[in-house]
Amino acid sequence: MNEIIIELEEISPKDFFGAQNTNIELLKKYFPKLKIVARGNKVKAFGDEELLEEFDHRINMLLKHFAKYNKIDENTIERVLTSQSSDDYNTSEQSGEVIVHGVGGKLIRAQTANQRKLVETMRKNDMVFAIGPAGTGKTYTGVALAVQALKNKEVKRIILTRPAVEAGENLGFLPGDLKEKLDPYMQPLYDALRDMIPAEKLALYIENGTIQIAPLAFMRGRTLDNAFVILDEGQNTTHAQMKMFLTRMGKNAKFLLTGDPGQIDLPRRTISGLKEALLILKNVEGVGMIFLDDKDVIRHRLVKKVIEAYKSIENRE
Repeated sequence: MNEIIIELEEISPKDFFGAQNTNIELLKKYFPKLKIVARGNKVKAFGDEELLEEFDHRINMLLKHFAKYNKIDENTIERVLTSQSSDDYNTSEQSGEVIVHGVGGKLIRAQTANQRKLVETMRKNDMVFAIGPAGTGKTYTGVALAVQALKNKEVKRIILTRPAVEAGENLGFLPGDLKEKLDPYMQPLYDALRDMIPAEKLALYIENGTIQIAPLAFMRGRTLDNAFVILDEGQNTTHAQMKMFLTRMGKNAKFLLTGDPGQIDLPRRTISGLKEALLILKNVEGVGMIFLDDKDVIRHRLVKKVIEAYKSIENRE
């Protein structure tokens, strides 16, 4: 039986192997025909020569990634083991830096390869589409970038918007004024902001218009300049709404559009403005597109399994 031995140099075996060797156990799942043993600072693998070559290649990719970022986790391992090359998961040093020092000293940074690519793409383009399922950090990373731009005085205001799909029917039955009726739709945006800006300062920003949170319908007729603008839940825009929003872009503006084409709440036979825009704008210079997937899910580990389970049903339909 063929054998290879990989020795960890200048790397903590405990950190690389994971708590109770969880990272090694994951490697075993991807190489079920190999016998893999981790002891001390060595990883030994026994089996077919061709498989050993692939294993050697992949574990060296992981070691390089660990040396660069000082950590690996389940998402990183999955992406490295399923990527064609390091270009699929490697990003610049700058994109992994802290985006914002949040409330209570919380360090907010991109946590996955695609989130880091989102940070990079946002730096290079004025308009970016971030597409992916729930929990992949699209909105959260976007809000962090907006807060960073505001703190660095790159923009004068942050504008957060999303379509209130049920506005025509259900909002009238809710108690309170218009703001109170619309706030539930905007809650994910408020949640992200509360992590990044102290409560008193956030209240002041909202009061003086430095941060504006409003439904998409309120954007009509405006020119949005000197602003970092995020359109959340873009899959629920119609053709007319998306065209209206995209043409609001003013001088020194950054536009980030997020959405999940798999969660469209529009009436049947209504074309999603997001899906249409992705096709129309895919070759336009200055427009960036990042596609996140279930490997970028940073919520509870069960969220990833839920997404996979639903994907298997939807693929059969």
